[in-house]
Amino acid sequence: MTAPVVLGVSGASGAALALAVARALKRRGAPIALVVSRGAERTLAEEVGPDALPALQSLADAVHPADDLGARIASGSAPTSGMIVAPCSMRTLSAVAHSLADNLLVRAADVTLKERRPLVLLTRESPLHLGHIRAMAAVTEMGAVVAPPVPAFYLKPASVEAIVAQIAERAVDLLRLGPPGAAQWAG
Repeated sequence: MTAPVVLGVSGASGAALALAVARALKRRGAPIALVVSRGAERTLAEEVGPDALPALQSLADAVHPADDLGARIASGSAPTSGMIVAPCSMRTLSAVAHSLADNLLVRAADVTLKERRPLVLLTRESPLHLGHIRAMAAVTEMGAVVAPPVPAFYLKPASVEAIVAQIAERAVDLLRLGPPGAAQWAG
């Protein structure tokens, strides 16, 4: 059995990305260990709808409360295939950059880095100030991949849903769990 992928969902705008990443992971047969911040719960409800959180939880194989620092995914001894934070708020990015593991989402990201497993952060903010850029540089130096959810316009997406799905597939591809699932540039 494949080790689970930790899916962290923070309170940044772009909540639909969390559902799209979960669906992409499921299509590839990857078990999901889910942790959702309180801010993300609100953002999911406001941006996607009141059924978004239950829908996301139904895709997960394990759901961990954000304040449960004793959860299995808080330890490096628990094998995982990596972690994606989708979307990743600047608060979460900054906490990861400075190892401020005061909640399970950040602790799981910290464990992912210390165990040298893939960590993909779909950072959501614009414009950026120097503090954001420095935090992005810090996590990149630690081994994370900062992947802002930028549309692949060259694929000529027909809808917002197509854009979100492509970004999610690309994020999952960065974990290198198998063959790429995202549409590719044909040249």
